[in-house]
Amino acid sequence: MERLFWVTFCVCFVFGSKIDEESCQKYAGGSVYPQTDIVKEVQHNLQYTKAVISKPAPFWESTAVVKGKFVKLKSTDFLGKYLVFFFYPLDFTFVCPTEILAFSDRIEEFTKLNTEVVACSVDSHFTHLAWINTPRKEGGLGNINISLISDINHSISKDYGVFLDDLGHSLRGLFIIDPKGILRQITMNDLPVGRSVDETLRLVQAFQYTDKHGEVCPAGWKPGQDTIIPDPVEKQKYFKNH
Repeated sequence: MERLFWVTFCVCFVFGSKIDEESCQKYAGGSVYPQTDIVKEVQHNLQYTKAVISKPAPFWESTAVVKGKFVKLKSTDFLGKYLVFFFYPLDFTFVCPTEILAFSDRIEEFTKLNTEVVACSVDSHFTHLAWINTPRKEGGLGNINISLISDINHSISKDYGVFLDDLGHSLRGLFIIDPKGILRQITMNDLPVGRSVDETLRLVQAFQYTDKHGEVCPAGWKPGQDTIIPDPVEKQKYFKNH
């Protein structure tokens, strides 16, 4: 009986330890760097956000790199225009330059919509400039058509609720702010996946349409397509044809 007890105890101890060990590990998806091995699970701690849809967007003021020069910018500089304000984790990384270049290369489409695009990370403005001065074929940005904001003290990232305490940088947050400084849309991506310029343009177009016409845009709406009159009777005009 005593021998049976110790055999049972050893089996439970070995398998119990293995289960506990495996339960606290996972494949890491939330990292700006490639992960090939099983690593300890990361507990991301996001800051309390001041960014609330339909409320004034949090104010910010910082040094930016604008067309290769250091410029003091603040959020109120963009009143009177739509602003696409997006965060990315770090300079000299992997997905980040593809996003910045995608927005930069299509800046004329945003300009036609009276919309500015500004990107922000926790890097210093000196690092931003070094990245811009690095050729694209070497992982740099080269000349770009959008401004890069420095959030070296993390205050902007924290106010917008995208800062990751455990990693020391931000998530891929994107915020659309209207000409009155009101926050209209928030998109938040985990670190490994970049954002869509096409979808951002579509959202700006949709909000501008609703601002002007007072009608609402159905799922996937694009300019030229039917919209909905927000009235219990008038809405039937849309649903009868769709």
